[in-house]
Amino acid sequence: MDTATFQPNAAHPAVIAPPEPSLTPDEMLRRAVALRPRLRAAQEECQRLGRVSQEINDALDAAGFYRIVQPRRFGGYEFDIPTFYRVMIEISRGCTETGWVLALVSGNPLMLAKFPDQAQFHAYGTTGEFRSAGSFAPPGTAIPVEGGYRVSGKWQNGSGCDISTHFIPLVLVQGPGGPSPAQVLLDRDQYTIVDDWNVIGMRGTGSKRVVAEDVFIPSYRLMPCAGMNRGAEPLNMHCATCDNPVYSTLVSPFLISQPAAVAVGTAWAALDHYEEILWTKKSAYPPYQEKYHDPIAQRNYGTALRLVATAEAALIGAGHDFMQYAYEAKEKGIPFDDERELRLRSVSLQCAQLAWEAFELVFHAGGTSTATREGHPLERMLRNFGVLKTHAVLQLEPLALTTGKVKFGMAR
Repeated sequence: MDTATFQPNAAHPAVIAPPEPSLTPDEMLRRAVALRPRLRAAQEECQRLGRVSQEINDALDAAGFYRIVQPRRFGGYEFDIPTFYRVMIEISRGCTETGWVLALVSGNPLMLAKFPDQAQFHAYGTTGEFRSAGSFAPPGTAIPVEGGYRVSGKWQNGSGCDISTHFIPLVLVQGPGGPSPAQVLLDRDQYTIVDDWNVIGMRGTGSKRVVAEDVFIPSYRLMPCAGMNRGAEPLNMHCATCDNPVYSTLVSPFLISQPAAVAVGTAWAALDHYEEILWTKKSAYPPYQEKYHDPIAQRNYGTALRLVATAEAALIGAGHDFMQYAYEAKEKGIPFDDERELRLRSVSLQCAQLAWEAFELVFHAGGTSTATREGHPLERMLRNFGVLKTHAVLQLEPLALTTGKVKFGMAR
């Protein structure tokens, strides 16, 4: 079907009411904070299962977290980007792995918004229930056929694939001019999951391999992207279904901010546990007072707090900047150019680095007899943070080099 002539119908209504039309950002944030004890209690199970449990997933769904940046017309709440960051920080403060899955999966409505309108109506259906994992590597293949494409691929690290309703991976479209990158929208019955996620940390993210074998997708479920050095940036930024500027702008600064929010939340969690240690653990030497009496411990706490609070403030500020840049690009014609994009990406990476420094200080100060014990929350966070920091998008030096090149007029 020609997407230009697509009309909403009973199976794909023009407007879907959100589950709670009067829900506010403040209430959503309150729910995230209230869920923290439950998430911490479920951490061990999450790690053992190698995925977010169905029980926790249901709780996230019931709270509306998957719909934070989902368009209002498709059953979402269309809240602002800073609210998204705040909620992801709070969920990660309860469980790093759950925060990672929620951040990546619930952020994909911004990617879906760049697909043709029929793909959006298809994905949201009649209820607006949409949860999509994704993966950029290694790219799959899309072979043009009549009416669409035949898609195959074995994508790694599909975080949250177990609880997703869809999957949005990167493919290379085969054509006479050579392969060109694109993203495709796959339904849950079009791919299988292979459990090869055997890692020392972030086990509960369920970042498994996703496999599709010669499945057909109609042409409207493919979105051409920029060159491989630009990752998943859509060639067409315009969203035909929603007027909100955040749906018609760059997505890479937002995608990179997601793991940064998880890092900040994890650092807050580490500080929580360090505070508990200071209140309850006594010095090994006379006068055997609780550790919070120790000036060095006090200084460690104050330093870590400074680092993580600064990281959170910077990330929230970058969220406001992202929305402002999107508005200026759409309403005032001020380009959301490379310099603005790289500025936001740089802030996100620095936030993650500050969070790591705060955690590292807290872990070392926590003491061998406590923090390094198997099963202690700080021991689990060490493994999780260690894996998180290996992610390609969180590497400081390559981004710094690219930023410098762009500033002085050189190719990325």
